[in-house]
Amino acid sequence: MNNIDLKAMTRLSYGLFVLSAREGDKDNGCIVNVVNQVTDSPLQIVVTVNKKNLTHDMILHTGRFNVSMLTEHAPLKVFEIFGYQSGRDADKFANCGVEARTANGILRLPKYINAYISAEVQQTVDLGSHTMFIAKVTEAAQVNSDPSLTYAYYQANIKPKPAAAEPNKTKWVCKVCGYVHEGEELPEDFVCPWCKHGASDFEKVEK
Repeated sequence: MNNIDLKAMTRLSYGLFVLSAREGDKDNGCIVNVVNQVTDSPLQIVVTVNKKNLTHDMILHTGRFNVSMLTEHAPLKVFEIFGYQSGRDADKFANCGVEARTANGILRLPKYINAYISAEVQQTVDLGSHTMFIAKVTEAAQVNSDPSLTYAYYQANIKPKPAAAEPNKTKWVCKVCGYVHEGEELPEDFVCPWCKHGASDFEKVEK
């Protein structure tokens, strides 16, 4: 790790999406940043999901999901709902206002998106902390022409800016969601209570 500057990883730019699934009567969704088309015949995409997410388990069980493609108009509230809390404790779609279901019966976001994709899992690949789902596209539609949200745009314009450290207090800020932890040291096994990223995604705020 001596030759790896983790800040370099934040320079990678990719999209941000809401991945949704349904199991039984339960709807859920989470924020993901790896969604890519991999083949055109058949039309397939890959989605990579953290195993800690309830949505991950629902997709493993059902083999179906939707991807809602966020736009630059998406407010912080979307990330607070779908990224900073667990579907085990909250109904993430409770306040969406409009129920938008695709042909597969799974919800998609009704706004702040420019397109959506429905897909059925064909293969899974165990990547340690994440699972890669290789899936066949069963439905896809463009909603509008608003610009897609990139990770770089989120970092610069949506993510909360870290507060300045108070005198004699050391703060550690999550580079993913902006959560602030106070303490002289950050434990190696610390997990962000909002976005569930580990200590490697925190940076120290100088006093």
